[in-house]
Amino acid sequence: MKYPESPRLHAALAYKNDTFLDSEDGRPLRILAEYLGPLSALRREHIHDTVVFFGSSRLREDSPLGRYYAEARELARLVTVWSKNLPHGAHRFVVCSGGGGGIMEAANRGASDASGKTVGFNIGLPYEQRPNPYVSRELLFEFHYFFMRKLWFMHLARALVAFPGGFGTLDELMEALTLAQTRKLRGQIVIILYGSAYWREIVNFDALLRYGAIGPEDLELFHFADDPQSALGILQRGLSLEMADKTPAFAQSSTFDLPERIPRSE
Repeated sequence: MKYPESPRLHAALAYKNDTFLDSEDGRPLRILAEYLGPLSALRREHIHDTVVFFGSSRLREDSPLGRYYAEARELARLVTVWSKNLPHGAHRFVVCSGGGGGIMEAANRGASDASGKTVGFNIGLPYEQRPNPYVSRELLFEFHYFFMRKLWFMHLARALVAFPGGFGTLDELMEALTLAQTRKLRGQIVIILYGSAYWREIVNFDALLRYGAIGPEDLELFHFADDPQSALGILQRGLSLEMADKTPAFAQSSTFDLPERIPRSE
């Protein structure tokens, strides 16, 4: 007499279980994936360091401050042309942005004008920030977590240029200044505030100093620039030590002492 076979039970592997991965318990894995995914792709594409462009997604070519779009595009083009002519096999000082519109688009577009690779760290937002079409396809990344996106901005950044922007730009700029001030970055990072009139009005650095909230040395953490050629010159001087490294490694946090700061350009 044959007995009917018991139905076989099947259980999905945890790492293939979408219900688990999308759950609250799966959040640590999602966070880790937003670190390891870009890490793998950037290594595969030999991207070791970046020049990050921050700025408003609202500053488009036809906006009242449209000149900043054109100047961000031109600066990104100049940086890319310069980078491509450096005597290294690796891709050095690759233009990177948040992957969206406005200044972000201008930066990726300028790098694309020079036929260079360019990175976009996009993020999903309620109003659906769409990636711009100028990011290199193999270097476009989508994030859910703001803090992981900001980690990747700073993880590879050897320099950043902050164009006029709103809350997001201020958030990213202040985090970069804080990391530089507290020496939580290994090596020196070049920080440029592009559009001196805008930044001096939006952030009252003199008042911060007067009230004792920052020290005189903190004003040496950044430079002002008002045209692409001047900004390029600051970047080239500031990145001169990095250019001596023929086998650049990924940036990392550190408590090491920093080298002397770059003299400011007034």
